[in-house]
Amino acid sequence: MSISIRSLGAAGEVTGSKHLVEVDGVRVLVDCGAFQGKRDAADAKNRDFLSGLPADSLDAVVLTHAHYDHCGLLPMLPQHGFTGNIFSTSATRDLANLVMMDSAHIQARDADYLSRQAEKKNEKFSFKPLYDDMDVVRTLERFITINYHQKLTVADGVSIEFFDAGHILGSALVRMTVKEKNGRVTVIGFSGDLGRNGKPIIRDPEFLTDIDYLVLESTYGDRLHEETKDAMEHLANIVSKTAARGGKIVIPAFAVERTQELIFNLHLLLDDGRIPDLPIWVDSPMAVDATAIFKIHPECYDKETNDAFTKHSDNPFGFAGLHFSRTVEDSKLLNASKEPMIIISADGMCEFGRIQHHLMHTIENKNNTVLIVGYMAEGTLGRKLKDGASEVRIHGDFYRVNAAIEEIDAFSAHADYAETLAWLEHTDKARLRKIFLVHGESKALEAIQEKVLAAGVRSAQIVKKGEIYEL
Repeated sequence: MSISIRSLGAAGEVTGSKHLVEVDGVRVLVDCGAFQGKRDAADAKNRDFLSGLPADSLDAVVLTHAHYDHCGLLPMLPQHGFTGNIFSTSATRDLANLVMMDSAHIQARDADYLSRQAEKKNEKFSFKPLYDDMDVVRTLERFITINYHQKLTVADGVSIEFFDAGHILGSALVRMTVKEKNGRVTVIGFSGDLGRNGKPIIRDPEFLTDIDYLVLESTYGDRLHEETKDAMEHLANIVSKTAARGGKIVIPAFAVERTQELIFNLHLLLDDGRIPDLPIWVDSPMAVDATAIFKIHPECYDKETNDAFTKHSDNPFGFAGLHFSRTVEDSKLLNASKEPMIIISADGMCEFGRIQHHLMHTIENKNNTVLIVGYMAEGTLGRKLKDGASEVRIHGDFYRVNAAIEEIDAFSAHADYAETLAWLEHTDKARLRKIFLVHGESKALEAIQEKVLAAGVRSAQIVKKGEIYEL
């Protein structure tokens, strides 16, 4: 009889979160995310999504939040024989539905495009989507939603309780209580993606207090974020200066959370007269739908956002200068326009989607600005821009980077190392036996390991993919 933890993804890397808890033959998976990165490498990792573990051996899945790198491979579970339940908050279920369905449609379009390209070249074509929209429907039938602070048994000997992670709408910290057949009780905490205090729209992160072990994300384990006040000033300056040059501001942003936060902040700046009244375009069908989901979950809002809804006759996600683009034709018109504007578009790491077309049309013009507001994984187009590449390849062609590349990391939804350490101060370190560090690149993992040990944590383990850790 024993309890063990094993990471099947996001161990030594930032995407593809999947963490397995086993107790007396019972298996519970926390998150089932997709790997994001270069197409071929991502596809290979995603097809072997459980590293050989049979999906039908899982008793339950617990979903911390609806970002693609945490929920994106859930539809592969029923496809491979999983018949258990998936537990999440209500807002997470609604957003995950959107994210998974969008992924299915993108994969279908990719398969169609690649098939036609192969046919033109008289080449064999074998690519098949990981899943389709019916797989998503079957997955949604397995969801059971629970509120924050509601304890629920999810499998034999395993119960969970959600706390607000303050990361995105509906995101959760997980307090998992595991009872072995011999009567021993162990409490394991999962941070999912840990959020930050003072973010607009959603509430501040809650705490995991009485836990024996903690699986902790480490995305920004080696970095400190810019202050929000400074970031708003930085954003106002970037918009104003680029508009004065007659240029466009192109912002790669994930459709869930980051886009809504940018809309909210641009609205505040416009109301305060700190930026010119430019057209602001959200060019992402999924972001349009995600924003609608944000509107119907006010139970997740913080006081500032509730007050904003009271102050504004419509809502902080809709104002005169804001436009939503659904069609490809609308997207093309944005690229054809010579007028100053702000374009917020997905994919957040610039690897897929309409953002690539906007970059192709703007990146060589020195009057334009590309504003990076989120994490960029190693090897992605966004990371190359962030790191100062003078030339980048998009859709097979090379483009000179003449546009200004700016970065504001204060809009990140991930806690930096100081915020993580402050959050940990609310955990009983005398009881906490070990922290398992996941969801970070090597430099960040090593840095946060050193910092949590210096802060009085007894043991901190950098998790290796597939390695079994007995508790």
